[in-house]
Amino acid sequence: MRFAVASTALALAGAAHAATWTFADASVSVGSKTSEKTVETFSDAVRVKKTIELGHLDTLKVALTTKEGSKARRPHQAFLVIREASGLEAPFPLTVKESGKGVVQISHRDLPAQLLTTASPLEASLVLGSTGSAKGSVTPVFDIAVKLDPGQPTSSPVAPLRYGKLAEIHHVFRADPKNPPKTVSFVFSLAVLATVPALFIGWTVLGGNFSHASKAIGNAPLSHVLFFGSIIAMEGVFFLYYSAWSLFQTLPMMGVVAVVAVLSGAKALGEVQSRRLSGER
Repeated sequence: MRFAVASTALALAGAAHAATWTFADASVSVGSKTSEKTVETFSDAVRVKKTIELGHLDTLKVALTTKEGSKARRPHQAFLVIREASGLEAPFPLTVKESGKGVVQISHRDLPAQLLTTASPLEASLVLGSTGSAKGSVTPVFDIAVKLDPGQPTSSPVAPLRYGKLAEIHHVFRADPKNPPKTVSFVFSLAVLATVPALFIGWTVLGGNFSHASKAIGNAPLSHVLFFGSIIAMEGVFFLYYSAWSLFQTLPMMGVVAVVAVLSGAKALGEVQSRRLSGER
């Protein structure tokens, strides 16, 4: 029991004293080729009190040493995040050496347009984190007042660009194709129907023998009935496709009818050929 209590106490003590990513020897400087640099120092406990002005020709430089607990080390992630009042922010990664020495430089051209045109000061925070047991940290360090070029006045600050849910899109599909005029359909329908009596007339003239119908049915009744029925059924499928069915309804039915026509037609036409070979005309 005492051992369990002691182990729990040690675990809690270790969690309470877990290392945290911090920084030291931190400074921020602002200057350009035509003006002197202004240097301010800060730490993880004390931020820069005055607002730092960033002119249109200035470059802001942050230098520091990152630490894991009390030891100077390089974290996996080190960013200077600049944020405006509405929540829009831009991260700038620090270049950090193995010794923990890190630096980042920012100028006007590096800032998004929304941050350049904001009226309120920008808040700069240092974000440090890495793998392992050490806790990451987010530390506000100073504020920035962006000064624009007085020779190129800009319009009043605009609202930051926001991405969110857009209005529902209603797709408008192309209208179904219309059938041809009834007159054209009627003429072509008559032309198709006229081929039926012409077929029977030509069959009679060329020597068709209806007396063999009973013999053909007797020799292969199922094949002849299915073959003739498949031809009628295929015509019915075409009519339904023309009047009501879609292509996706028509194709499967055509496949079924075609299979029946091929299987039954092979036997039916084979029966006709056998009679012709035996001299029956």
